Amino acid sequence: MSLQQRVIQRFRDQFDAPPPFVVRAPGRVNLIGEHTDYNDGFVLPMAIDRAIWIALRPRDDGTVWIHSLDFDEDASFSLSALQHGSGDWVEYPKGVAWALQGAGYHLRGWEGIVAGDVPLGAGLSSSAALELATARAFAATSDLPWDAATMARLGQKAENEWVGMNCGIMDQMISAAGLAGHALLIDCRSLETDPVPLPPGTAVVVMDTATRRGLVDSEYNVRRAQCEAAARYFGVPALRDVSYEQFRVRAAGLDEVTRRRAHHVITENDRTLQAATAMGRGDAVEMGRLMDDSHTSMRDDFEISCDELNTMVAIARQEPGCYGARMTGGGFGGCAVALVHAGAAPAFAGRVAANYQQTTGLTPSLYICQAASGAEVVATF
Repeated sequence: MSLQQRVIQRFRDQFDAPPPFVVRAPGRVNLIGEHTDYNDGFVLPMAIDRAIWIALRPRDDGTVWIHSLDFDEDASFSLSALQHGSGDWVEYPKGVAWALQGAGYHLRGWEGIVAGDVPLGAGLSSSAALELATARAFAATSDLPWDAATMARLGQKAENEWVGMNCGIMDQMISAAGLAGHALLIDCRSLETDPVPLPPGTAVVVMDTATRRGLVDSEYNVRRAQCEAAARYFGVPALRDVSYEQFRVRAAGLDEVTRRRAHHVITENDRTLQAATAMGRGDAVEMGRLMDDSHTSMRDDFEISCDELNTMVAIARQEPGCYGARMTGGGFGGCAVALVHAGAAPAFAGRVAANYQQTTGLTPSLYICQAASGAEVVATF
């Protein structure tokens, strides 16, 4: 039974009626463009065919009631008296309600069943998927206009200011605006998007190393501060505004660590734009080369990889049919991503998993992913 069918069936069991609305919002994997978002740069993520689903109906008492199939628990909150709670999964829907109301939207309560198959803690943005599914639920029940960029910004606001996670805009934007069969080139300054088709005959394989990102929060703040220091040195609002030629001429004035951090961001922005061009012309070989170079830059210049990620990437690159591979996400654990010949993908996933487990003693999870559409109402009854 699919997740869509599961939430619908549980809704029928709970309320003895079909749900008027079913919404979904996807997780994502970033193909290239890492730690460029908070530098006002470019990213190239794609929404994946793993998502959060909610079957729901409106209610008139200003209350939101949700049952999570994944956690087998109920949660509820009042739209007129929003308060921080225990910090568990319900804080994400609550934060979205808070952000929507703060933006002037009048919200109607609802009740529903939620479930997802975006792996938790793997860097595939299960939190953004829950935020955007919640926003879609409120849009459906409260008759709100849907603008992907607006809803993405409000989802980010919920995560930054209600939940307390200082994420960039990429995760919410791709979950809100994804397009089936395409990655999305996102300008993180303007939020302009450009759909980029995946090269014909390719598949994206997400490779979960079975490690979790223990240092990412503290080290993220350090990297961000280093990038901001470099931007001040160059006299620009963000490193996105520094060309490679400007960097080459003036980089000697930076300390060695800050210089390497800036080098990553500036070259990663260039790689991301080159990758969008390569994918647009169907050049999987060039896209793979850029992914490989991105990983080297994150490992050596930005220093956010780890032994397990490096091992996974090295094993993936040795396999037939692999065009390129890199770590993806904040770093220090989590997932890598590979661009693979579609016909080779199942065998690739099996061999990489076996070799990685033999090398590290860890049991990875590999997902062959297709590019999915963004948050949407998928059914009404």
